[in-house]
Amino acid sequence: MTDPADYAAWYRTPRGAWIGTTEFSLLRRLVDLGARETVLDVGCGTGYFTTLIARETTGMVVGLDPNLAWLSYAAREIRPNVVWVGGKAEALPFPERSFDVVLSVTALCFIEDQLAALREMLRVCRRRFALGLLNRHSLLWRQKGRGEGVGAYRGAHWHTVPEVHALARELDHALIRWRTAVFLPSGSETARWLEDRLPNWLPWGAFLAVVGEV
Repeated sequence: MTDPADYAAWYRTPRGAWIGTTEFSLLRRLVDLGARETVLDVGCGTGYFTTLIARETTGMVVGLDPNLAWLSYAAREIRPNVVWVGGKAEALPFPERSFDVVLSVTALCFIEDQLAALREMLRVCRRRFALGLLNRHSLLWRQKGRGEGVGAYRGAHWHTVPEVHALARELDHALIRWRTAVFLPSGSETARWLEDRLPNWLPWGAFLAVVGEV
């Protein structure tokens, strides 16, 4: 498993910072977070997205992950409205409708029982849920996802838009919205130029963002 410090350091590289910022910008726009809303980040890892979300609201933000070593690393980021909790997505340790928004960024890709995890996220959600997924119909999949995957993508499940709609129907949430980002994952000047010009409704970005109402 990747060391949490190495994983966090990747987001500080020029390419990692651009990808992380691009993904978060799309999520933030789709979620439309209120200034005081509470948030649960399921599978928060080192807390990269948790911390960014916490800057957007004065409400409580909870980062949850089953890996206590990664949570310990995440807890180095001290913010008054962030709490770190150990737990599994398939059995969230919270009452029903505990959070205004529940999100999970590239964590569902590594969970075997996706439906169980999604049902739990919906159970504790009051208003809106958001998922950040790896898109199989992308250049990044061709580079990193074939076979068993390589590096941090080893063992990951890469979703497709039809698959996401099928999951939503099983959960009685047929009305979802999706958009994609990170069309060229190199982070080069060309990639950034293209990202600014391609519409997010094209289904070929490496990052597949999905949002639905509860």
